[in-house]
Amino acid sequence: MSTVIEQPVEARLVAAAPRMPSIPATLYYDRRDPFAVRMTFPAQATLEGVEVCWTFSRELLAAGQEGPEGQGDVRVRPYGYDRTVLEFHAPEGTAVVHVHSAEIRRFLEATRRLVPEGLEDAHLDLDHDLAVLMRDAC
Repeated sequence: MSTVIEQPVEARLVAAAPRMPSIPATLYYDRRDPFAVRMTFPAQATLEGVEVCWTFSRELLAAGQEGPEGQGDVRVRPYGYDRTVLEFHAPEGTAVVHVHSAEIRRFLEATRRLVPEGLEDAHLDLDHDLAVLMRDAC
């Protein structure tokens, strides 16, 4: 069984400029890091021309389907029945994207099949993580 879920999604960047076309993005989940999800935007979709990857909690993404969640760099909230808004806050500015909620729900369901909520601890390799931490400290 694969330990990784990678799902392309269509994101629509919300900007002051006229409506921007959809941009590709990828939601990523790895059961070796069971609390986190990543959302990656390709270089052509960013102002800097480099791939951008945001890491945030799976719990935040799930809770943001029901109501506004997040107080830090990543915030998630529903927008109508069929869209989810993700806000990414950085020193350079804020990016706001809309994603179809069905795509996010499908992604979350796949992550739950891989690692059920509440059982994330069972998928952590603390010995390995500690060894990496100690090696990097030397």
